[in-house]
Amino acid sequence: MNILFIGDIVGNPGREAVKVFLKPLIQEYGIDLTLANGENAAGGKGITKEIAEELYDYGIQFITMGNHVWDQRSIMKFIDQEARLIRPANYPIGAPGKGYGYVRIQGKKVGVLNLSGRVYLNDLEDPFSGASRWVNEMRQETPVILVDFHAEATSEKVALGWFLDGKVSAVLGTHTHIQTADARLLHQGTGYITDVGMTGPRDSVLGVKKETIINRFLTQLPAKFELAAGPIQLNAVVLDVDVNTGKTRSIKAIQRVKE
Repeated sequence: MNILFIGDIVGNPGREAVKVFLKPLIQEYGIDLTLANGENAAGGKGITKEIAEELYDYGIQFITMGNHVWDQRSIMKFIDQEARLIRPANYPIGAPGKGYGYVRIQGKKVGVLNLSGRVYLNDLEDPFSGASRWVNEMRQETPVILVDFHAEATSEKVALGWFLDGKVSAVLGTHTHIQTADARLLHQGTGYITDVGMTGPRDSVLGVKKETIINRFLTQLPAKFELAAGPIQLNAVVLDVDVNTGKTRSIKAIQRVKE
């Protein structure tokens, strides 16, 4: 099975990049399943039902979230009924939504687990011990399990990759918006990358107007974050996964840019 996972979609520029690039990528790589991190899809913070539907219409079949999951308060009204959208599993019991879910492709069930890191982010439940519990539950349903680890620290991401090596098909880092050059297969068949990257404005600072961020560094004064304009990019990874064993046979990082 060929799986495409798209890095953090940022605002309208990111959604436009999905619209432009997704169908050609599906054809080029023979993609069977497309997933994306959508936690920045609504103006850079959170997601709405309308924007989720827009992404589904473009061909995305499953959406993961992160630390901005609650930024659009309307998500409270639909996340419990939306099986194609999950938030980090290590939020406290009682939080709306689910932390993992499944999608069926070509008669095969694929599990998707969303986790949040704790280094420099909210102090949620330990993603390591939690992952052990949730992965064991998911493996009762399918050997094909993808993990979106939405985390800041590279050390935390790398450690979780090794921790889950051989237990899941892939550990895919999100959140930092910069695609890392370490896509690889770990020793026991888990595909890994520290960060898939960002889908949105290329000439920006993590999606925001570069002048705003530069001035903030220079002055240390607060400023309103506005999304940048200009060229758009899509960052993603393509995984070739053995649906019988759940092991990944190859992982390839890809980038597309439209000037």
